[in-house]
Amino acid sequence: MGLFKRVKNVMLADLHDLIDKLEDPISMTKQYLRELEEQMEKAQRALAQQFAIERRYEQLIQQAEEMIEKRARQAKLAVEKNEEAIAKMALQEKIAYEKKLSLYKQQYETLKEKTTYLTEQLKQLHEKYEELKAKQLDLIARANAAQAIKDINASLISFNPEHALKGFARMEERILALEAEAKASSYLYESYKALHTLPLQNEVEKELEQLKEAK
Repeated sequence: MGLFKRVKNVMLADLHDLIDKLEDPISMTKQYLRELEEQMEKAQRALAQQFAIERRYEQLIQQAEEMIEKRARQAKLAVEKNEEAIAKMALQEKIAYEKKLSLYKQQYETLKEKTTYLTEQLKQLHEKYEELKAKQLDLIARANAAQAIKDINASLISFNPEHALKGFARMEERILALEAEAKASSYLYESYKALHTLPLQNEVEKELEQLKEAK
């Protein structure tokens, strides 16, 4: 049982570690913003549909008002001509359109209320989105700063000053050797230069002539 419990604990620890890695703070804020953007798009589409329906009802209301006015004129004209049957038919249609107009206006007002509500909701979503975008920038800056501090501290912990000192000592020895080599090469150059100067060459030629004469 002890072995199974240990295996279970190891598996749970690995699972929590995996979840922590997957739940990266910056990635999660981006996901939350994407979800909010999707909600805003849906609200925008719903609002566009509301506006389209409103325009349709405005047309229906206008048509009903025109028909009411038209049938009223026809009924009046029919009465003037003593055409009672035609007058009744015109008045019947006028009353029917008046009832339709009343219904259209009620439905239109209900639509206007829903449109106002949707508009306010969409406005709030936009405000919340901008607020979260600003918050995301703050979180990104804080996350980057925290990661930088963590990396620096890890570097300081793993830093071995003794190793660095030995490395600098080796580099100094190498530079001293290079300086010595440079100094030696300068000495050889000066010696070569002194041997090949013109006054020395003249003396060499003079002594060479003396040797030839003595021979």
